[in-house]
Amino acid sequence: MNITAIGIFSILGYLAATGFLIRETVTENTQKPSIYLGWLGASAHGVYTLVIIERQSGLNFGFFDTASLVSMLVALLILFATFDKPVEKLGIAVFPTAAILLGLDMLFPFQAQTSLRYDWPMSIHILTSISAFSLLNVAALQAMLLAIQDRQLRSHQPKRVIRSLPPLQAMESLLFQMIGAGLFFLTISLVSGALFIDDLFAQHLVHKTVLSIVAWIIFSGLLLGRIRYGWRGQIAIRWTLTGFVLLLLAYFGSKLVLEIILQRR
Repeated sequence: MNITAIGIFSILGYLAATGFLIRETVTENTQKPSIYLGWLGASAHGVYTLVIIERQSGLNFGFFDTASLVSMLVALLILFATFDKPVEKLGIAVFPTAAILLGLDMLFPFQAQTSLRYDWPMSIHILTSISAFSLLNVAALQAMLLAIQDRQLRSHQPKRVIRSLPPLQAMESLLFQMIGAGLFFLTISLVSGALFIDDLFAQHLVHKTVLSIVAWIIFSGLLLGRIRYGWRGQIAIRWTLTGFVLLLLAYFGSKLVLEIILQRR
């Protein structure tokens, strides 16, 4: 199987979906070929990932490998959400990002010095961590879109992209659904990490653990404030973006420094 051809096909699918999304937004077209193209790109991305896993006899968690995997999961989350929610406009940011990260993964494959094998407890920790980051990534994108929507509605000059979005209340509802699901997986990730990781200092995980715990506190506080005090709007947006930035630093900060800057494996 030509893995390079599959990767290129996925990238083209993502880029074509982005182009159609932009066109649909400008023309306010109700037909959505962009969604089908997005599915083609994400499906090919999934096949590419599965073939890589098979060839390497397991998951590879290098910087670009992990970033590519997360981008694929985010794209799939957006596509599944379009079944009952008009959130396809998020694809304008998600699809080209997935294409870029997949391309970087193809250009700079991670070559580990040792072959790592993870038992099932550690696999649960890693996969729930990736799931949590992917869901909260979508929540962060939703928060940014919500901020733009709120600002333009207040100025009474909403643009076509904003007019094509659901009402603010529906957007906020989706935001908190994503945060709740992401927090669930983040909780499992933190608990499994506390139980199964032996040496945080030796594995360069101290900063990741601390930042992840702070992010967990922020997202938990936001959900509690939503339930008890009805928090919404700018408060929800600020808390969501702050928590996501902390997770971004936690998940990719050390990988960027160790693998890309210091060239350590």
